[in-house]
Amino acid sequence: MKYMLIMRSTDEGAAAFENVSFDEMLDAMGRFNDELIRAGVLLAAEGLDDASKGVVVDFSTETPVVTDGPYGETKELFGGYYVLDVASQEEAVEWAKRLPMAGPGTKVEVRRVPTIDEFPQDNEWIRKERAWRESTGQL
Repeated sequence: MKYMLIMRSTDEGAAAFENVSFDEMLDAMGRFNDELIRAGVLLAAEGLDDASKGVVVDFSTETPVVTDGPYGETKELFGGYYVLDVASQEEAVEWAKRLPMAGPGTKVEVRRVPTIDEFPQDNEWIRKERAWRESTGQL
């Protein structure tokens, strides 16, 4: 089963790591990534750029409004993710508990990623997606 580990932090959580050097962060995350690779569970992993360099597309009004970051009144920011292929939610949680660069003000949300086989196979769009996945070697 695939599970996504979604890394989130508050301002407090981000501030706790402001004085950690980039090399130290790369070393800690690299060691963890290597463990995931050696265990054969890592499918994907990405970190995100600073929120101040992003934008938000807000659909609260009839015409979507685009706002530059940083975002006001944000309680938690999505900072990156892992996608793991593990046997159970419990195994995904055990990996999440081992994430480096975490502490007060950080959270990891663990969510299952459904497979295409769980959707109605007679649906035209599911058939098209399956064909695309097969043509790109994803199935």
